[in-house]
Amino acid sequence: MPGAIYAEGLVKTFGDVTALDGVDLDVPEGTVLGLLGPNGAGKTTTVRVLTTLLQPDRGKAVVADIDVLKHPNEVRRSIGLSGQFAAVDEYLTGRENLQMVGQLYQMNGKAAKARAGELLDRFNLADAADRPAKTYSGGMRRRLDLAAALVVSPPVMFMDEPTTGLDPRNRQQLWEVIQELVAGGTTLLLTTQYLEEADRLAHDICVVDHGKVIARGSSDQLKARTGGERVEVVVHQSDQIAPAREVLAGFGKGEVKVEEHTRQLTVPVAGGAKLLAEVIRELDTRGVEIDDIGLRRPTLDDVFISLTGHAAEIPKEEEEDPADAHGRSKGHKEAAK
Repeated sequence: MPGAIYAEGLVKTFGDVTALDGVDLDVPEGTVLGLLGPNGAGKTTTVRVLTTLLQPDRGKAVVADIDVLKHPNEVRRSIGLSGQFAAVDEYLTGRENLQMVGQLYQMNGKAAKARAGELLDRFNLADAADRPAKTYSGGMRRRLDLAAALVVSPPVMFMDEPTTGLDPRNRQQLWEVIQELVAGGTTLLLTTQYLEEADRLAHDICVVDHGKVIARGSSDQLKARTGGERVEVVVHQSDQIAPAREVLAGFGKGEVKVEEHTRQLTVPVAGGAKLLAEVIRELDTRGVEIDDIGLRRPTLDDVFISLTGHAAEIPKEEEEDPADAHGRSKGHKEAAK
């Protein structure tokens, strides 16, 4: 059985640019899929196809057991969407924005008002609830947009780089909200360039590049592909690099890499903390003075670099994939139709 979000062979082109080149996804109900990739990789285009805001050239997509291409209106009634750009009416107050979304989803006035109050409290917007949204800071608008996506507690959520522009405190708060939603059974597709975010929230991760899925698996599985543990040593003086290299070569499972200008040596190992203690003893026996030593496990940053050839970029809204040139997300008004 396909998951709550399923895509097969999605293709989307914009002129000579292929934004999606056969994307396959399968997200089980009640889980989080993290969609990672550099700017222009196709993350936002994927979200827009799955949320009915773009028609694919080829392929199949099913969300909440509904065919996206055959029954787009039914899909919209079953999902929540928070796009890269805050889709709020700047002339309405925060409270009015949330009440309007509730009414678009055919909630009665009393229920929409109550739900708006709950979300304003949850996202620390209660003090600004009755101010026009145009007076909000960028981070406040972002939080209001996220609140609007949660008005009807949809079974399937799409969040396209949801924490871009949020400070660490509000980012942490949103992570807690996401974890609560998923614990309650919500299925979430999350695009992000904050690798810590994917590590923290996603049950599974797909890495996309040039419109293709180039790797998938859990965070631990992807890290295992990159390689195991490594010992990193920074020696006190440059003339101690050579003896330190000899020591590490005796314990390592591969080539010892040396960065002369930082006096850092790195070698892949197996054995964990026990081996690290042995390395420290041997360096001391050889009279090698060290400034720093540690056992390092691969991170998602390492995975990203190994798969795409460069580090993840700080999210820049204006540099997303080609779908942006064809209009920003129509936001919650469109999703509620």
